[in-house]
Amino acid sequence: MLKYRKANIDDIDILIDLRKKQLVDEGIEPNIDIDTELYIFFKNKLIDGSLIQLLVEDNEEINACGAIIFYEFPPTYTNKSGIKAYITNMYTKENYRGQGIATNLLTKLVDEAKNSGVSKIWLGASKLGRPVYKKFGFKETDEWLELNF
Repeated sequence: MLKYRKANIDDIDILIDLRKKQLVDEGIEPNIDIDTELYIFFKNKLIDGSLIQLLVEDNEEINACGAIIFYEFPPTYTNKSGIKAYITNMYTKENYRGQGIATNLLTKLVDEAKNSGVSKIWLGASKLGRPVYKKFGFKETDEWLELNF
């Protein structure tokens, strides 16, 4: 029986481990130590409430996760609160993939956004995750501009 729960401060070491596994799965070479930076990030965001990280357990073993981060922007006529949300840290261990866990996580995260009054959610999708997001209803846009140096 899978159990979905919100992560807390006591879960930071697990969150760091899962994040690093996700990055490697996406083909990113682990060529530097980012443990301290991840620890600070998760601690600060969990404390200030701008991050909701969900964990999926099976027999007390974490096998999947997903998160939503809330950002404040100046209010607009199309987004009165100015708050937008970003889906991140979506990861499912290989032997649990294809069972609908990512879709369930996504549903729960979108519900969190709706309950917070958010009307726009965005994300950056890996090749592995893209079909899940598109099936869920996320649309590809050309809004993103990126500067790399």
